[in-house]
This record gives sequence, structure tokens and C-alpha cells, in this order.
Amino acid sequence: MFIDYVSLLLINTMIGYFLLAGYVYSGLDDRDQGKWAVGFLMSGLIAVVFGGLVAATWPLPGPYDTAYGEMSVLLGIIFLGAGLAMVRGWSMLLVAVYGFFAGWAAVVMGIRIIQLKLTLVPGLAGVGFILSGLAGVFAAPTLSFLRNHRPFRTLAAIVLFVTALVWAVVVYPEYWFHMQQFGKWVPLVSRAAAIRP
Repeated sequence: MFIDYVSLLLINTMIGYFLLAGYVYSGLDDRDQGKWAVGFLMSGLIAVVFGGLVAATWPLPGPYDTAYGEMSVLLGIIFLGAGLAMVRGWSMLLVAVYGFFAGWAAVVMGIRIIQLKLTLVPGLAGVGFILSGLAGVFAAPTLSFLRNHRPFRTLAAIVLFVTALVWAVVVYPEYWFHMQQFGKWVPLVSRAAAIRP
């Protein structure tokens, strides 16, 4: 049995997209950008640390480390960059440019998850990756010339909210499954201690 952080990464992604939906809807106009920063920094930190562990150690079978570990690191870097830019009052345009390329990677990942029928719910997981990726692809236009276009921002916030809901539908059963599957898990340290005379 392997230990992974997928449920943590998924719920963090879900929370991040709920925060992003709120930010796109009302935070872009907020004079106090710093009040949004803490949520982005928290989500980004979890994504980078635990996604980085998955990407570096490859605890998952098959291509799942790439899908969940590497994509989480990219999302985390974007969220950390956005949070830092909010605190410092910097432009987020370069964060959005980074998001554009990372977003396309997530779109490709989502398409391949659906094609290869990976995960227990490949359609739903694939759609989650695709929608998440499109958020990155459209970040630069949203920040620059669509920033004051209220109908577009409302639609974008709705799509981000739906993206968060997709991740919620994926992650909460995952927690249920993990509680059952890991119910009798004994850490290696405890096993070693039990063997000693």
C-alpha cells in the first residue's frame, strides 16, 4: 500500500478555485488587494509543498504523479505568485502569462485522462483539469482588456465556481474511500516497533 496526498491536493484545488471565483467576481476591483492574498498564499503553499512531494517521490502508480503532483505544483506557483503580487502591489500580468502555459498543460492532461480512462471518474476528473487549465489560459485577457467587462467577469466567475464544484464532486468521495482503504493502515515505524522483542 502506498501513501499519497491526492485527497489533500484535490481539496486544496477545490478551495483555490472557490477563492479564484470570488476574486474574479469582486476582488479585481478591490482597492485592498492584500485582503485576498492570504487565501491564495495558503492554497499555493499546500499545492507546492505536497504536490512537490508527489512529483519528486512518485508514490502513485502510472501517470498519476504527473497529473496530480506536477499540475499541483504549477497551480501552487501561480497562487503563490498571485498572493505575493497582491501583497506587494505588483502587476499580476507575468503570473497570468505563466498561467497561460501551465493552463495548456492542464488542458492536455484533462484530455489524456479522458482518452486513457484514468482515475475512477475519468470524465469528471478530465473536465476538472480542462476547466482548471482554461482558467489559466484566460487569466491574461481577464486581467488586461476584459477586466472592466462585467458580463465576461461574471461568466468567468461562474465557470470557476463550476470548476470548484467539479473538484468537490471528485474529492469528497475520495475522502470517503481513503477512510475505508486506510482504516487499518499501520505506519512503518509502528510496524517496526511491534516486531521488536
